[in-house]
Amino acid sequence: MIRICALLLFCGLTNFAFAQHFTATGIVKDTNGQPVPFTSVYLKGTTTGTSANVDGKYSIKLKKGEHTLSFRAVGYKQQEHIVNISADLSLNVTLTAESYTLENVNIRANAEDPAYAIIRNAIKQRKTHLNEVNAFSCDVYIKGVQRLKGAPKKFFGRDIQKVLELDTNRKGIIYLSESQSKFNFRRPNDVHEEMISSKVAGRNNAFSFNKASDLIINFYDNYLLENKLSARGFISPIADNALFYYKYKLLGESKENGETIHKIEVIPRRENDPVFRGIIYIVDDSWRIYNTDVYLTKNSGINFIDTLNISQQFTKVNEVYMPTSINFQFAGNVLGFKIAGYFVGIYSNYNLDPKFPNNFFNGEILKITEMVNKKDSVYWKNNRPIPLTEDEKINYVKKDSVAKLKESKKYLDSLEKDNNKFGIGKLLLHGYSINDRYDKEYWSFDPVLRAIFYNTVEGFAVKYGVTYRKELENRRSYSIRPELRYGFANQKLTGSLTGSYYYNPLKRASVGASFGNGIFDLNNLGSMTTLGNSINSLFYEKNFAKFYEKSFVNINTTRELASGLQGSISVDYSRNKTLTNNTDFKFIDAKDREFTSNNPFTPTVETPLFPNYNSLSATASLTYTFGQQYITRPDGKFYTESKFPKITVLYKKGFNGVLNSDVDYDFVKLEVSQDRIGLGLWGYTSFLAGVGKFLNNKNMYYPDFKHFAGNISTIFPPNLRKFQYLDFYQFSTNQQYFEAHLEHNFAGFFMNKVPLLRKAKLEEFIGGGYLSSPEKRNYKEFYFGIQRLVLRASYGFAYDGGTKLTQGFRISYGF
Repeated sequence: MIRICALLLFCGLTNFAFAQHFTATGIVKDTNGQPVPFTSVYLKGTTTGTSANVDGKYSIKLKKGEHTLSFRAVGYKQQEHIVNISADLSLNVTLTAESYTLENVNIRANAEDPAYAIIRNAIKQRKTHLNEVNAFSCDVYIKGVQRLKGAPKKFFGRDIQKVLELDTNRKGIIYLSESQSKFNFRRPNDVHEEMISSKVAGRNNAFSFNKASDLIINFYDNYLLENKLSARGFISPIADNALFYYKYKLLGESKENGETIHKIEVIPRRENDPVFRGIIYIVDDSWRIYNTDVYLTKNSGINFIDTLNISQQFTKVNEVYMPTSINFQFAGNVLGFKIAGYFVGIYSNYNLDPKFPNNFFNGEILKITEMVNKKDSVYWKNNRPIPLTEDEKINYVKKDSVAKLKESKKYLDSLEKDNNKFGIGKLLLHGYSINDRYDKEYWSFDPVLRAIFYNTVEGFAVKYGVTYRKELENRRSYSIRPELRYGFANQKLTGSLTGSYYYNPLKRASVGASFGNGIFDLNNLGSMTTLGNSINSLFYEKNFAKFYEKSFVNINTTRELASGLQGSISVDYSRNKTLTNNTDFKFIDAKDREFTSNNPFTPTVETPLFPNYNSLSATASLTYTFGQQYITRPDGKFYTESKFPKITVLYKKGFNGVLNSDVDYDFVKLEVSQDRIGLGLWGYTSFLAGVGKFLNNKNMYYPDFKHFAGNISTIFPPNLRKFQYLDFYQFSTNQQYFEAHLEHNFAGFFMNKVPLLRKAKLEEFIGGGYLSSPEKRNYKEFYFGIQRLVLRASYGFAYDGGTKLTQGFRISYGF
């Protein structure tokens, strides 16, 4: 009985405590009656607060009693209002534009603007302010809205209004999301964030991709947004070398909270430098950043959008200033789609002396649990810090109701009936799919035209496959793919069946198997695409690719063993057979050229490259990425791009006598690589270096050799591993080798300075490769070129020792 009374008393006290929280709401406007969007509203002396929405409306929960509310917006005079709250109240606020005066500043003709002295002091204190907070934790609310301001009626034949659920003017909200999380940080780069709640309009089962670390932009760093909107990044107005890139103008001073704030305009010295434009606010004496209101344009080198405005507000926390509001607003026009929107982050409840447990920062930068997106509308109504606008409310209601409808079998069946409609043109060009989203079953038929090709071994041939995929509970899935291949010249039908089971998304774990027979490239890294080889053979009488036949069984598995460490094992059994050319058909007969044999070492005569043989081998590999960071979601583990190298160790064993296997060898390989090493304004560098050796090569045949990614075609898909002038087959080895590849992209550092070229946003690059083995000692190649998005053009030279082998143009496409 006593326990029951105690429980009742506790519940009563809890309800009483909750009852003591009330809500203050209102609208923030300027003196002209216009709303002041994203005004910060905070309890004075704390980092507890919120922000107004784009219409100036705010809402903040307060305990019963007296409070001082501080209203602050960039460019307006800070206001404080004392409220004694015992019930919900409405408080509208009118902000007046801040008056920045030059009364205490003497400006002489031809003298340096006083802003420069302030900026020099800020630059001197940059590193101090950058490192003064060793660690912190805080609460973060992020809201993202993307709107379509206009769009073409149709895009690739599809009605844009229907596809994106727009109004009749093809305008509306295309993305609306909110999230709440706990964010933790420790210098220099340790981050751990745990999402508490997430909501995406029209996607009831989805998780927001919002990350607090993506919004934090620190102007105390020399370079910002590197490898995001631009490969080069952008120079901070108080970077160590900022005076070389910026001009400054002091617009005035004001007093806030007893401190003098300098308002300084930052102006690019050159129109097309990667710099910001706008206003920064510096605190006198301490030389800290107080506010920023800057923007980037196309002239600055941003990609994908036209303008990006970045607004920050800082609040004093334990004698330092921490960001409490960060707002990214963007606009652009891509292929006729006019887009605009914003992402706003509200940072509150700072703890500058957090006690993190051991191994708290383990590479997991964001954790999203199953229940994050299960919060209902009541929860969001009570916990959403920024009020929704009217069209955002409508968007949620409309899209969430449609999303529920879309989950029903009746709706999905009707939708799939239309989407699954068969079409000859669809099958020929893009492939045909049959989707059953309710039962989570998917069929995909290869496009017919891409399945047709030509080579001198098979003649005209068809390689066609169908993929079936089934999604299971807990984000597991499996797939099955049968594939047939037939050559009309050799009259050979081959086929295979491949299956895989993805059984643990959080461990990136899968098993797979395949069996059958087929025609394969002698170089297991591939030589030319089927389309490229077909064109060269039919039109130029150049049959670059060489083939052999293999009947095979393969079993493989891969799994994450630790964070950043992926292990894989595969076992292969095959019966290998050499092949010869069966046709010399071509569309254009080159008078000075003949097809070469299918043996790359005897081009003028068909001789067997190897006898028919059996092979049983096993391969084990470990790949470790230093400093690997990742996001954990219920549907899997997602690696982010690492700032540190990746190392791979591989061991392959050929077994002699087992299952009549004719091979006997042991091969080891060590490889180190890293992509996009940021070098600030100088762009980024990528490299790959590998060394390998056959510890035992008692019995080997050419398909078992170590092959290299060569290229002798003018047009090819790019790959850092690929040599651009090396023969596909001549220099494969069964002994030892060392290879290295290095490429540097200047990201427009030079092209940006040429008036006629800078608008094209071309990126210049240089690179080279090196190979040394008993078959090819001291092979070197060097190249230079330009690229724009996925298209690259280059010119290079190849050397064997000190002797030049070849030179020429190369064009590559794709990522």
